[in-house]
Amino acid sequence: MVRITTDSTADLGEDFEKYNVGVLPLNVILDGESYLDGVTVKPEDIYRTYNEKKVLPKTAARSPEDFKEFFERYTEKGEEVVHINISSKISMTHDNAVTAAKELEGVYVVDSLSLSSGTGLLVLYACELAQQGLGGKEIAEKVAARTKSVQASFVVDTMEYLHKGGRCSSLARFAASVLKIKPTIQVKDGGMEVGKKYMGSFDKIIGKYVEATLQTFDKPDLTRIFVTHTSAKPETVQLVKDKIKELADFKEIKETIASSTITSHCGRGTLGILYINDAE
Repeated sequence: MVRITTDSTADLGEDFEKYNVGVLPLNVILDGESYLDGVTVKPEDIYRTYNEKKVLPKTAARSPEDFKEFFERYTEKGEEVVHINISSKISMTHDNAVTAAKELEGVYVVDSLSLSSGTGLLVLYACELAQQGLGGKEIAEKVAARTKSVQASFVVDTMEYLHKGGRCSSLARFAASVLKIKPTIQVKDGGMEVGKKYMGSFDKIIGKYVEATLQTFDKPDLTRIFVTHTSAKPETVQLVKDKIKELADFKEIKETIASSTITSHCGRGTLGILYINDAE
């Protein structure tokens, strides 16, 4: 048997349990206390603490020792493990997982080169391969071959969290606020870069973002697409779903709420569409 595992940043929501995916939560340090993402801290805790104290959380990878203990839950039962984690260019999580895997037999670690449900898309693909009876090594190779095809991007509604976290200047934040600029964050080669910028209210520009993304990355695997957000308004999410249906015939449109780790850096209202872009 092959067990597919990942970290909490894969943002799969109920699909973690549905597909029996093993999940190692990352550390979130909030107001001086350390918590486990999705277990002892939720996005609502981050919003509340920031509103009350103007304190942003910090995030941290799990140690190689934590990973070894995590993998052993499955290897000691005779299972192989294929572990898919957040991009190595974003977190030390990948390096620590690789270090732990070297001490065990039958553990294969894949760098997703993505984040959030971009990683989640690869996790679900791995689950499907495991259901077909493939071995761990072959699953890991097939997943690794698709990593560069993942389209992962988000539109940020507010620059406040990025500014407080040192990821944008005061001038950039001021300009974005005055001009109502909404930047796109695009995952590319495992890192994050600023993409197209939109001007106007979030609900007015979000449809343009969806259309531009599907036009640019125009070979989608129509199996599924994620609409992932940090507590965006329900009507905004529905607007995005409707726009996707208008433009492409995805078999499944999955909505998921981003983890505390992702929320820590983006703030409330960030929304993105994510899919694998390698269809013939």
